[in-house]
Amino acid sequence: MTERVCLVHFHETYAGLRVLDLSENIAGPLACLILADMGADVVKIERPVHGDATRSLPPYWAGEATVFHTVNRNKRSAAIDLKSGAGRDAVLRLAASADVVVESFRPGVASRLGLGFEEMTNANPALVHVSVNAFGTGPLGHDRPGYDALVQAFTGIMEMTGEPDGGPVRAAPSVIDISTGLWAALAVQGALVRREKSGEAQKIEATLIDTGLFMMCHQIIGYLGTGTFPGRLGSAAPSAAPYQIFSTSDRPIMIATSTDRMFTTLCRTLGPVELATDARFVTMDRRLANRDELAALLQEILVTKGSGEWLDIISAAGIPVGPVNDLAETLAHPLTLERNMIAPADEGRIADLLQIHLPMDGERSASRRQAPALGEHTETVLAEVGFTPDEVAAVIQASARTKGPEVA
Repeated sequence: MTERVCLVHFHETYAGLRVLDLSENIAGPLACLILADMGADVVKIERPVHGDATRSLPPYWAGEATVFHTVNRNKRSAAIDLKSGAGRDAVLRLAASADVVVESFRPGVASRLGLGFEEMTNANPALVHVSVNAFGTGPLGHDRPGYDALVQAFTGIMEMTGEPDGGPVRAAPSVIDISTGLWAALAVQGALVRREKSGEAQKIEATLIDTGLFMMCHQIIGYLGTGTFPGRLGSAAPSAAPYQIFSTSDRPIMIATSTDRMFTTLCRTLGPVELATDARFVTMDRRLANRDELAALLQEILVTKGSGEWLDIISAAGIPVGPVNDLAETLAHPLTLERNMIAPADEGRIADLLQIHLPMDGERSASRRQAPALGEHTETVLAEVGFTPDEVAAVIQASARTKGPEVA
């Protein structure tokens, strides 16, 4: 009997799903982008005049913010003043036709606007409602403003990042925001399954602090079990050595040995075979205890040849090793090109705009519609849920304010 497999293309996964994106910055919009790339119709509600806060953040591509374009493709934009009665009522009518609402107001703001969970689910009893915020809605967290860097600092990520003789350092990527967006999207997928079974509204909270704590998961458990935690190690790892960047005669390389066997092979490859049986380095525990001494001995050898030569020699021996690239080198590397992660955006306002696929889009099949202009789809979106031309005009007229509500 021939096995039959039903293939659902990535970009068709959520065809017919309607998502209302009331979020700003990166975490919430990224969660909605994931759903949009998977086929959902995502309507982004933005404050009039200025729109999402990331629209003004440099750097710019053809005069438009690259951060905004990165996390808001494949969406439609409606400019609505949420502080006006007409605007609030418009959003509730839109929520009534939606499957998912994602918001990133500071705790309490949505309710004061008349757009909290209760109001939303009164309009739509089967709604999946997602609140993205920084420190949660409890008594200690709800009033704390939060951004990626603040959460990195609070959760100990910064304290463990940097050189041993330097101060705490922020991780360059927006690791907290991006990871929170991923968790939020995953939570939505689970909530949709639960709703299918129960038919009831689903309430989700995705917080930056929970994300930051989970990113430290094995360090936290290690501390709870031992009472100690790693200090700043630069490029080195707390549980393996040698596992760090080394200088060569021209530029650094990264060597990553994680077993005694790898270390023996590395010693045989580099030349000092006796290091493999040296009492100071014979086991991983001893290598970690004498990390600096071992690194200094290996560094004396590695600086005698160029990076290209060492990469060939060490790689041929089966030892994990790689170059330390800057971003330009990464993007030009044949391996990056092979992965086909970056591709031209669909035709739009910016003639040569490029976009990056989601890592889970193996087919690279999702559309890459450019992020919408502010309010580009206001009239269309409202008309789709039954607004008359006069009602549309009333919403637009009420949306002449310049200051929107607070967000996380």
